[in-house]
Amino acid sequence: MTTLYLMRHGETVDNAGRIMQGQTQGELNDNGLRQAREAAEAMAGVHIDAFVSSDLKRAYDTCVIVAGPHGGSVAVTPLLRERDWGSFTGRYIPDLKNEPWPDDIETVEALKERAAGFIEYVRNSYPGAVVLAVGHGIINKAIQAVYYDKEMKDIPPMRNVEVRKLLL
Repeated sequence: MTTLYLMRHGETVDNAGRIMQGQTQGELNDNGLRQAREAAEAMAGVHIDAFVSSDLKRAYDTCVIVAGPHGGSVAVTPLLRERDWGSFTGRYIPDLKNEPWPDDIETVEALKERAAGFIEYVRNSYPGAVVLAVGHGIINKAIQAVYYDKEMKDIPPMRNVEVRKLLL
């Protein structure tokens, strides 16, 4: 059985500014760097065989910091990228509340298909291992929805650097 520690990246400039980041790279702010260092300390005593990250900078930078005490390298995969928010990307989130969703947003079905692909990637690439994976709020929610066979709305949101454990 593979153990997956699923983590959300540290806070970014855009998180703090309530900007829809989507698949933009993002940059950890000072608080996000502090969160990542605290997560590294919290996970330092946990045996981890492999580190995997989204290929977006905010997740990768978080994962590198958390992997540091373990001397681990970080594998990257686009399967862990955040949801593609299409033309909502870069916009102020409160302004989007009553706007109709454009057709260029990644569908929930496509997101869950990518999430299922990530679960299979971890099972096949790291059988029997302990893996820490750093992703994003919505893709992490999709991964858990697939894992627990629930609707995404039934999965509680993850805070920055929050970790959830899944046994694959």
